[in-house]
Amino acid sequence: MTKKDKSNEEENIPKTEIGDENFGDEEENISETEIIEEEPKEEESLADQLIRLQADFTNFRNRTQRERITLYQRANEDLLLELLPVLDHFEMGLETAKKNNSNETVLDGFQMILDQFCKVLDKFNLKQIDVIGEQFDPHLHEALTYVASDEFEEGICTEQVRKGYQFGDKLLRAAQVVVSSGKDTKENS
Repeated sequence: MTKKDKSNEEENIPKTEIGDENFGDEEENISETEIIEEEPKEEESLADQLIRLQADFTNFRNRTQRERITLYQRANEDLLLELLPVLDHFEMGLETAKKNNSNETVLDGFQMILDQFCKVLDKFNLKQIDVIGEQFDPHLHEALTYVASDEFEEGICTEQVRKGYQFGDKLLRAAQVVVSSGKDTKENS
């Protein structure tokens, strides 16, 4: 090859500027940098997802627990509502037996059973509503009738027809009562 041929070959070879040889390396460096920057973003995204998942699970667990408690209370309410008429009839039967002078030992036995039954109901937080001598409260009492009374002022419960019960703070069954309308109006006129 002559000098002329060599110079022609050199002219055909594109001239590179300084630093062009490292251009391919920079592409690799940039892509590595992008990968390094994307990894923390991915980690942050996964960490956010984990936090959200934990919060969702905690909310689910709390909601399930509340629903279970509500279901348990509702089941107890239903059972107690079914038992209340049995309790009423048992008490009426015991009162009738006392009025008819039944055998004393039988009465004592039935009284013990009634006391035991009432203790079981107390364990389930069932409380009887006091009525006689109390101010009539439509949220707790069901007025069957009004009767004139010299003994009680107007609006006071004078007699209980059927017992009322509360289950915790919730009214389970309203007490049926007779309410005083005050003194007899014939006397006032």
